[in-house]
Amino acid sequence: MQDGGFGVLPSQAIRSLTEIGAITADTPFADGQIQPASLDLRLGTVAYRIRASFLPGGGNRVVDRLADFSMHEIDLTAGAVLETGCVYLVPLQERLALPADISAAANAKSSTGRLDLFTRLIGDGATEFDRLDAGYTGPLYAEISPRTFSVLARTGVRLNQIRFRAGDAAYNASDLAALHAEHSLVQLDGAPLSMGRDPAESGVSFSVDLLGHEGGPVGYRAKRHSALIDLERIGAYDPGEFWDTLYTDKKGRLILDPGAFYILASREAVHVPPCAAAEMVPYSALVGEFRVHYAGFFDPGFGHAAVGGSGARGVLEVRCYETPFVLEHGQVVGRLLYEPMQAEPDILYGGGPVKSNYQGQGLKLSKHFSA
Repeated sequence: MQDGGFGVLPSQAIRSLTEIGAITADTPFADGQIQPASLDLRLGTVAYRIRASFLPGGGNRVVDRLADFSMHEIDLTAGAVLETGCVYLVPLQERLALPADISAAANAKSSTGRLDLFTRLIGDGATEFDRLDAGYTGPLYAEISPRTFSVLARTGVRLNQIRFRAGDAAYNASDLAALHAEHSLVQLDGAPLSMGRDPAESGVSFSVDLLGHEGGPVGYRAKRHSALIDLERIGAYDPGEFWDTLYTDKKGRLILDPGAFYILASREAVHVPPCAAAEMVPYSALVGEFRVHYAGFFDPGFGHAAVGGSGARGVLEVRCYETPFVLEHGQVVGRLLYEPMQAEPDILYGGGPVKSNYQGQGLKLSKHFSA
C-alpha cells in the first residue's frame, strides 16, 4: 500500500508523527525506540502502587481515578523494586495527539512477556486496555503486575510498545491467501500450512512443539520465590536459578500446573514479510484452560530471509488456570493475525540499526538470561 492509505503505520510514518508533534515525550526520543511498525514506550519517573486494576471509563481522566486507588508513590529515577502480586500504574514519558484517522494499540515487548511481567496500556477515557481510539489526545500509562519474578525498574525502561493504524487494517480472505501463497507465512518442515476454511477470521493457526530438538528440552517452568531481576541487566542471570528445564514423556505430553508459568515454542516457523505485521492471539478458550502469549506483536522482517531469518519459531508464554491440563505435541494453541502495512518500513526487524534478540530464534528465554 502507498503512504496515506490504510494499514499499520511503518517506521518512517511514526517518525513523521514525532516531527509534527502527534507524538511527544518528556525527554528526547532514544536510539532504537522507533521499531519497524511500533514505538517503544518508556517508564516515567514515578510508579503508583494501586490496590486494584482499573479502567477510567468514558470521559474520565486516569489521574482523577488514580486518587481512588493509589496506595503510595514510588520514585523510579534511582530504581525501585516492583514486587510480585502487586499492581502498579506508571505514567509514561510519551504523550499522543493523534490525527483523527489514526488509532493505536499496544502489546508488551517480547522480553517483558517472557518474564511473566504483565503490563497493559491505559489512556484517558479508555474502556479497554491496550486500545486507543482514532484521534486520541492525552497521556499514556502502563499498568504493571509482576506475576512470577520481582523486578528492579528505572525511569526509561521499555516494557511495552505501541503501533498505529490508519483505518481498518485488515486483510480479507483472498488477500491473506495470496500473501500466504507468496511468502509462506507459517511453515512446518519447510512446507506452508493451510490457513483453514476462513483465513480472514481465524488467521494462520500454529501448534506447540513438545518433542524438542535433538533430545534437548521442550520448555522451561518458572521457579517461584527466585531472586530479583534488574530489567536493565542483559545476559546477567543464570537460567538454572530461575527456571526448571522441562522434558516430556515419549508420547510428547506435558501436564501444566495451575498457576505456573511456562516458556514453550511453536512447531511452526513464522515469517512476517516487509509488507505485513502480525499479532499472535489465543486460538479459543474452548481448547483448554490456559493462556498463550502475553507479547503478541511481530514486526515486519521477523523470520525474513533478507535480514537473517528463514522463518523463526514463535516463543509461547503459557500460564495454566484453574485445573491441571495435558498439553500434547502438535496441539493447536494459537493463531497469527496478519495485517497490511501502510507502506514497507525503512527499517526491518533484525536488519540495520534495529537490534534483534530473537531473530531466527528457537526455544529461548528473555535477553536477561545467559545463553
